[in-house]
Amino acid sequence: MNTDFIKGVVVPILTPIDGEERIDEARLRDQVDYVIKGGVSGILAFGSNGEFYMVEEDEMERGLKIMVDQAAGRVPVYFGIGAIRTQKCCRLAKMAVANGAAGVSVLQPMFLKPTYDELFQHFKAIAESVPGTPMLLYNNPGRVGYTLTADLVDALAHQVENIVGMKDTSGDITLTAEFIRRTRDVGFKVFGGKDTLLYASLCHGAVGGVCTAANFMPELITDVYNKFAAGDLQGSLEAQFKLNPVRLAMDPASFPVAAKDMAALRGRDVGAPYRPSLPTPEGPAKEGFRRTMSEAGLI
Repeated sequence: MNTDFIKGVVVPILTPIDGEERIDEARLRDQVDYVIKGGVSGILAFGSNGEFYMVEEDEMERGLKIMVDQAAGRVPVYFGIGAIRTQKCCRLAKMAVANGAAGVSVLQPMFLKPTYDELFQHFKAIAESVPGTPMLLYNNPGRVGYTLTADLVDALAHQVENIVGMKDTSGDITLTAEFIRRTRDVGFKVFGGKDTLLYASLCHGAVGGVCTAANFMPELITDVYNKFAAGDLQGSLEAQFKLNPVRLAMDPASFPVAAKDMAALRGRDVGAPYRPSLPTPEGPAKEGFRRTMSEAGLI
């Protein structure tokens, strides 16, 4: 299985919606073009900042078709799966592959407290439902309440043929490094999941990052990756330091609305978040957006 394309900055693309909370096709197509022109290496449909937990299956399918059509082979489009039930995850994976997804990314089940064996069998079943399609694990302990362990990732990487990589959003660089160290013999592709740690992840052998910031400042986050890949380590680190204050300014706001708010401040028409989330009101958090974005030369 060719996995050479699994690298670089992949954007968990925002999902623009209209007043009825239906995916806005024109604005989604525009966002696809914007991030591709900004230099991303891939698009992740319905990741965390794509508000996957808000979108019904038929809307996911419609949105994926739009993204694949608009990308038109310029970059791969991955499909994010965050369902709890194994059977539903398998159904979504099959739908994604049928509609042109280059790979699937699967979050560990939220709300539950699954055992090692339950997780192993869950991920294995999803991968086996789409044989020949690259599958990435998605470790996000901050949102689900527990982490994927290095032992589990090691076993899945070595025992399930099409589990070929992962996104690690733990923020624990030691854990990220362990995922990389223990799976490098099989060419397992680890992406950093924290925008602020892209440089550090690359230094430890990550193939890239899945980066929210690419939705509204793709030129900054891709600069970190491109300079690193070109061997300009100091330039890459300086690009990381330029980006970090903007990314950190998102934290005081409600998740996940800050990415749409910052995109709007740059003149991007991406719409409001799904309810119950609301746009960030005027106040200290929004002033933080403006200040850090201005200091970075973004507005």
